[in-house]
Amino acid sequence: MIEILLLAFALSMDAFAVSIGLGSKQKTAPVALALKAGVYFGIFQVLMPLIGYLGGKGAAGLVENYAHWVAFLLLTLIGGKMIYESFAEGIEEDITQITHRVMLMLAIATSIDAMAAGFTLTLLDINPLMACMIIGAVTFGFSWVGVFIGMKSGTWLESKAELFGGVILVLIGLKMVLS
Repeated sequence: MIEILLLAFALSMDAFAVSIGLGSKQKTAPVALALKAGVYFGIFQVLMPLIGYLGGKGAAGLVENYAHWVAFLLLTLIGGKMIYESFAEGIEEDITQITHRVMLMLAIATSIDAMAAGFTLTLLDINPLMACMIIGAVTFGFSWVGVFIGMKSGTWLESKAELFGGVILVLIGLKMVLS
């Protein structure tokens, strides 16, 4: 269960960082924006790891002997990408209006990593649907809070959240091959 919570925390950092950026841009209707961010990011963080899990189950027979190494590689790549992106400008810098279409695109962009991470759920002795629901709920919460943090403090925390999430994913990957 601790691994699922850590995975949920790490995967939600992309959505958290984007939510901070969105909150820093919009100073009106914070509750509506926080709800919109939470729902969009939360739903996609439920669906994408589930898709990854189902794909991992389908490929389990092909990579069964070295599945831990595949999971390590995926988590390290995702974590490395998040660490790299923590030093780059945020995607939300170019957004002028926060529409449903924009939110849909941001939700897809921030949850692609979760699809690859969903493969690692095949290696854990857990209920995959419950794990995906936990990931979605944690993402909803971080997205909700991120909007308000962004409104109050600007974007100074944005890159730190992504960096921290990336480090956690790399550490989870290392744990998979070392245990």
